[in-house]
Amino acid sequence: MVNFPTFVGMIDQATIDRIMDAAEISDVVSEFVTLKRRGVNQLGLCPFHNEKTPSFTVSPAKGIFKCFGCGKGGNAVNFIMEHEALSYPEALKWLAKKYHIDVQEEEETEQQKQLKDDRESMMIVSAFAQKYFTRYVWEENEGRTIGLSYLRERGLQDHIIKKFELGYCPDGKDIFTQAAQKQGYKMEYLEKTGLTIKRDDWVRDRFAGRVMFPIHNVAGRVAAFGGRTLKSDKNIAKYLNSPESEIYHKSRVLYGIFQAKREITKQDKCYLVEGYTDVLAFHQAGIENVVASSGTALTPDQIRLIKRFSPNITIIYDGDDAGIKASLRGIDLVLEEGMNVKVLLLPKGEDPDSFSRSMSSTQLQEYIEENQTDFIRFKTKLLLANTENDPVSKARLISNIVRSISVVPDAITRSLYIKECSNLMDVGEDILYTEIRKMMRQESEDSRRKEYREQAAQQRQPVVPQENKVMKNLCEIEEREILRVMLKYFHEEVFEEEGENRGETISISVGRFVLEEIENDGLYSDNELINQILDLFRQNLENADFRPTQFFINHSDQKISQLSSDLLSEKYVESKRWKRGGAFVEAESEILDLIVPKIVQEYKLRKVKNMLADLEKGIQLAASDLEKVMGIQNQYLKLKTVEKHLSEQLGNRTVTR
Repeated sequence: MVNFPTFVGMIDQATIDRIMDAAEISDVVSEFVTLKRRGVNQLGLCPFHNEKTPSFTVSPAKGIFKCFGCGKGGNAVNFIMEHEALSYPEALKWLAKKYHIDVQEEEETEQQKQLKDDRESMMIVSAFAQKYFTRYVWEENEGRTIGLSYLRERGLQDHIIKKFELGYCPDGKDIFTQAAQKQGYKMEYLEKTGLTIKRDDWVRDRFAGRVMFPIHNVAGRVAAFGGRTLKSDKNIAKYLNSPESEIYHKSRVLYGIFQAKREITKQDKCYLVEGYTDVLAFHQAGIENVVASSGTALTPDQIRLIKRFSPNITIIYDGDDAGIKASLRGIDLVLEEGMNVKVLLLPKGEDPDSFSRSMSSTQLQEYIEENQTDFIRFKTKLLLANTENDPVSKARLISNIVRSISVVPDAITRSLYIKECSNLMDVGEDILYTEIRKMMRQESEDSRRKEYREQAAQQRQPVVPQENKVMKNLCEIEEREILRVMLKYFHEEVFEEEGENRGETISISVGRFVLEEIENDGLYSDNELINQILDLFRQNLENADFRPTQFFINHSDQKISQLSSDLLSEKYVESKRWKRGGAFVEAESEILDLIVPKIVQEYKLRKVKNMLADLEKGIQLAASDLEKVMGIQNQYLKLKTVEKHLSEQLGNRTVTR
C-alpha cells in the first residue's frame, strides 16, 4: 500500500480518493479563472498575482496548475487551499460539496473547534448570520411585515430575493447577538466580523432593523453584509457595510460576482453598476453578467477580478453628475488594466434599478447595445459641449483623452484609439503620438524616481545579522533535476548489474540507482523538504503499486504537493549536452541510461565544489594554526582528486560555483 495518511482531519482515505478522482483540475480552476486552450494545456490570468499577460497554465493530463509568473502550483486541492485560504481537510470538503460526494465525519470536539483559525471561524459566523437573516425575513412576523414588504415594494420577485439570500436583521439592541451566542458562536468572532459592536459592558447589533444584502466572495461564501435602514431619520446612514476584516476587503470585492461569473464568461462581457439593487434588478430583467462596486470608488483589484472572467466591461451609471464623475474615474483604471471599456449613461433621473423595470428584458438589452459607446466618444460628447469655440478648452479636452489613451498597455489598441481621437477631434495623429510619448516618458521618469526612493529607503534599513539569514541551497538546481527524474521514471528499469550467481544479471530501476548513489556517498540536501521527499521515495522503493506522480501531487502536505507540481510543470528543455548540432535527438525516456548517471554525477560534483569552497575559507580562517591548516589541506587534496575523477566522467564539463 502507498503510504498515505489514513485520515485527514476526520475524512477517511476512501473518501479522499473519491474526491481526488472526481476533482478535474480544469473544472475546478475555471470556477475562478477564464481558461483558453493552448495546445494540450489551458492558459489564463493568474488569480494569485497581478499580471497582464497570461502565465497561469493548467495541465488536464497531469491534473496540475502552475503559474510561471509567481511560481504557485499544485493540484485541485492546493488551488482551493490557496485561493480560498482553507486548510487541507476544508479544501477536500469544498470539492466534495462541488462534486456531490458525501463526507461522513465524526462530530467535532471542542478541541477541534478551537483549532479552527480565525479566518475560518469568521466565515462560519458569517454563514450563520446569513441563514439567520434569511430565515427571519421569511418566517418571522417582523421580518415579513417590514423586510419582505420593503423588498417586494422595490419590485423584487421572490426568486431573486432567495437567489441572493437577502434577509432582515431584527430591530432591537442585541437580538441577533443573543441568538448567535445561544448557538455557541463566540463574541470574539461576532466582533471581528463586525456583526456585533461591543464597548465594555455595552453590546448591540450593528445591523439592527436593516434589510440585509449578503456579500459573497467568488467561491460563494458570505464574507460580509450590506444593510439598508428603513427609517427616515437623516442622522442614520442609509446603507451600512461590514467593516474591513480578515475575510472582507471592500476594495477587492464586487457585489454579485459569485452569481455573475459564469454568465460573464459565457457572454464574454461584464456590466458594472453601482449598487446592490441595480444588480438585483438586472438579474430580474434576465441580464445576469452584472456586478456592482457597492457604492465605493472602483479599484484596480475589482477590475482585475472582472478580468479573470472577461476583458470586456461596460460601465453603467446614473446620468446625474455623481454618475458621470464615477464613470470618468473608472475609465482610466479599466484601460490601465488592459481591458476594453465602454460606457453607458442612463437618462437623467434614472438608475439601473428603475430603468431596468421600465422595459422588457429584450428592450433593455437592445438599449444597452445601441447606446453604449467607447470611452473616446463618451468623453468627447460629454466634455466637448463645454468647450464651445474656446481653443484652450478644446486643447484641455484633447489632453484629457490622450492621457487616458497613454495608460493603455497594448500598442495596437493605443494606435486604434489615437486614430479615432484624430478623426473625432480633427487633430493630426502625429501630434497625438508626440503628446502620448511625452506623457509616457514622464510616467516612466516618475516610476524610476519612485524606485530610486524605495531603493534608498531599503539601503537605510538595518542589516540583517548573518546568523538570522536563511541558508541558501547551493545544489538546488541539481537536486530539483534529480527529483524531476525520480517523479517521472522511478520504476523504469534501465540499469543492470551482476548477480551473485555467474551469468546472472539484476535489473536496477532509476529510483534504486539514484537513492543508492546518494546514500553510498552520504549525501543529503540543505533543504529539508527535499530530504523529506527522498525519504518518501525510499519508503516506497519496494512498493510496486507506488505511483510517484499521483502520490506526490495529491500529498496532504501542501509544500510537497507544490514542489512536485512545480517540477512536473517546468518546461523541460533538453540540455545542450544531448544535442549535436542539428542532429536527431532521442526522447528523454529513451536515453535514461545516459541521463540519470550524468545528473547524479553533476550533483556529486556540485557538492564537492561547494565543500572545496568551504575548505578554502577554513584555511584562511585557520591561518595562524599550522596544524589545523595542514589537516584541512589534506581533506582539500583528497576532494580535489574526487573532483578530477567526476569531471573526467562528465567529459571534462565544468560545473561553476
